Amino acid sequence: MSSTEAPGRVAAFFDLDKTIIAKSSTLAFSKPFFDGGLINRRSVLKSSYAQFLFLVSGADHDQMERMRIHIASMCTGWDVETVRTIVAETLHDIVDPLVFAEAADLIADHKLRGHDVVIVSASGEEVVTPIADDLGADHHVGTQMAIEDGKYSGEISFYCYGPGKVEAMEKLAAEHGYDLSRSYAYTDSVTDLPMLEAVGHPTAVNPDRGLRKEAASKGWPILTFSNPVSLRSRFTAPSSSTVAGVAASLAAVAAGAVSYGVLRRRR
Repeated sequence: MSSTEAPGRVAAFFDLDKTIIAKSSTLAFSKPFFDGGLINRRSVLKSSYAQFLFLVSGADHDQMERMRIHIASMCTGWDVETVRTIVAETLHDIVDPLVFAEAADLIADHKLRGHDVVIVSASGEEVVTPIADDLGADHHVGTQMAIEDGKYSGEISFYCYGPGKVEAMEKLAAEHGYDLSRSYAYTDSVTDLPMLEAVGHPTAVNPDRGLRKEAASKGWPILTFSNPVSLRSRFTAPSSSTVAGVAASLAAVAAGAVSYGVLRRRR
């Protein structure tokens, strides 16, 4: 950068699950999808157990990759409109009580400092979108599923995970003039190490064992968020038209049946 060139803008990049909200946004949707007839009771019970394992241990790279493959396979041919309706009707009841107060405060602090807030999550973009809107995020990126003739084709067009998160961050930086060396990143998982290494100010939040070890060795800050509060009590909810425009998250659809088998292998 020349002496006359203005410094780039600053962004704060946040992971979603276990960083901003207290559990997996994917696994949290098993009951409404059961109520809507998309998954069976056995899948709901498996999802509850998978949620427990996710909370206590997280998921490593191989497990996330298996989840990606199985989600794409299982959801092939599912009707998008059916899932869209269920997500739109239940999203805020499911996610609203799960937001960490500490995360909400940190987001507000970055906004006051003039930083853009960006959510980057492996969860489906359609679930990430309304949550990011409620949080007042400037931008967001999530996993994107391909759709053909109103149904899921079985392909994932963009997997916002690991190096994919860095790809998304670099694209946003180019579009909006962010200086990643001056920017911030927050996440809980060692699988997001590339995301943290891409910025000048990385922070581990509720880190899993692998990330805690990496953060300690690199001298990165470690934060503990432990107080979930109502999102609606902290932020203004979006309009009904915003929620109605949300398409379903395929990651959420498949969570009950897939995540149990994937995460159970950690035992």
